[in-house]
Amino acid sequence: MEHTKFDPNRIRADFPILHREVGGRPLIYLDNAATAQKPKEVIDAINQYYAYENANIHRGVHYLSEQLTEDYEQVRAHVAKFLGSEDPAEVVFTRGATESINLVAEGFAKSILKDGDEILITQMEHHANIVPWQMAAEQTGAKLKILPVLPDGSLDMEALPDFLTERTRILAFVHTSNTLGTINPAKEMIAMAHAKNIPVLLDGAQLVPHAPVDLIDLDCDFFVFSGHKLFGPTGIGVLWGKREWLERLPPYQGGGDMIEVVDFEGTTFKEPPGKFEAGTPHIAGVIGLGAAIDYLETMDRAGALVHEQNLLEAATAALEAVPDLSIFGTATQKASVLSFLIEGMHPHDIGTFLNADGIAIRTGHHCTQPLLKAFGHAATARASFAFYNTIEEVEHLGIALHKMRRFFG
Repeated sequence: MEHTKFDPNRIRADFPILHREVGGRPLIYLDNAATAQKPKEVIDAINQYYAYENANIHRGVHYLSEQLTEDYEQVRAHVAKFLGSEDPAEVVFTRGATESINLVAEGFAKSILKDGDEILITQMEHHANIVPWQMAAEQTGAKLKILPVLPDGSLDMEALPDFLTERTRILAFVHTSNTLGTINPAKEMIAMAHAKNIPVLLDGAQLVPHAPVDLIDLDCDFFVFSGHKLFGPTGIGVLWGKREWLERLPPYQGGGDMIEVVDFEGTTFKEPPGKFEAGTPHIAGVIGLGAAIDYLETMDRAGALVHEQNLLEAATAALEAVPDLSIFGTATQKASVLSFLIEGMHPHDIGTFLNADGIAIRTGHHCTQPLLKAFGHAATARASFAFYNTIEEVEHLGIALHKMRRFFG
């Protein structure tokens, strides 16, 4: 299968769910920042695994186990290459970006952080990049510092140098905001931190579905993402870490498959990535993730990104034409995410009304309560777009919002 030219209608044929109806209307799926839909290739790969390849890995000498172990480790190598890394051992499979961040935060709490140290995050972080660091700070006496967000939804870059101090032990921030769509100047921020010998964790969960990643160029120390946002299965994610950091951090969990030798007097652990992968892994998830990456690599990703930016521009214009509608997040560099409110209407009412037209959006705090609090709100409505969405769907969104505005006066 090859996609020689980007065509969203051709792409849509690969996603079975996009052809269903909701309440008698064609599904318009605009909740991609929460989870992306799965192409048939991913669904088929998972079905193939469970139907004909199921076994455990790393432990058997029979054919199924040996073949599946090889396939599993090939996906690890494929993920490394997909991220621009040259070393498969720098790829750790986890349950998702959340567990990946918890792994690093727990490792820092056990081996790096001390009373009086500082952990720097930003005001736009997902809860998954707030709570683990709060827990690490509580365990160690370290202090959580917060880089503020400006009214347009961009980070206060002028303030960043003052937040990077001799006490800062790590900078952890989101590359692309799931609520505002802001694309942060990651490479610049990483370079500023490294100039002061501060390691950096980059949350790429909202980046990888939209744009290629080159971790050698970015030069972060840790990078995390979730498979389900990358058109793959739920329950699988990746922690990429520079080898020297993975060697330095202690194991996250104990049990089978992360050990070399177990004795009642003590245990020795595998080298990375093995020491971070205790127990039977989510093998089907890894197989599905590999299939999702295979699928993306058949596409014109540059063309897909241009298409998504066109969707963002069209949707922004459509929403700005709706009376009393306010968009949150107007930074110059922005991904295809729109958070908005309509004066006098609760976000849940917006979502419910749009659902009656078959339009799926997100409502709530989007796991960014501190960010929304900074904007003076508890919740917003959010439409987020992927390469399989169309301009016609954007037009339907605009029409539905106008209809809703008239209905509620």
